[in-house]
Amino acid sequence: MVTASDLIAMAAFEEGRHAQAFPSFGSERTGAPVVAYCRISDTPIRTREPVLRPDLVVVQDRTLLPILNVFSGLTEDGYVLINSSKRSAELGLSDLQARQPAGHFMTIPATDIAREHTGRTVPNAVLLGGVAALTGLYRMESVSHAIMNRFPGRVGEMNVAAAQAAYDLVMSKQEEAASA
Repeated sequence: MVTASDLIAMAAFEEGRHAQAFPSFGSERTGAPVVAYCRISDTPIRTREPVLRPDLVVVQDRTLLPILNVFSGLTEDGYVLINSSKRSAELGLSDLQARQPAGHFMTIPATDIAREHTGRTVPNAVLLGGVAALTGLYRMESVSHAIMNRFPGRVGEMNVAAAQAAYDLVMSKQEEAASA
């Protein structure tokens, strides 16, 4: 998630916005849950505190859902993107989805998409593309530039393809929901 928040900040920076990304580690052991924050603003960012009222929550590992309150402080009109092939009801999150505005809550099989496009199960780029489509916070072109700057060459190209696949999936899900 640390890399994903860095890439979100880089995508926003690509568009001339101010951005700040930073991790927060609890118990520092391998496999411990990690929280990463990203602030994006049109004006300089002066604060350095953790984000207590997020407008967006991205859950990279759904196994955290029963053990951490990852949605604590989520704003009423905030967005949620969860890496899972399951629907909100299967995750026990129907109530949360119902409280958020239509189109602000989505699950996508990010790990599967990453595996398909990169041969690895690292969903950072996939989630970055999904966030771009879900929120409109930044353009897919900025996502591509951020990924290629961080991972030049073939690795970057595969991750851009994975991010684009997620972007397209989220857009199609939004279109389906709008026409239903």
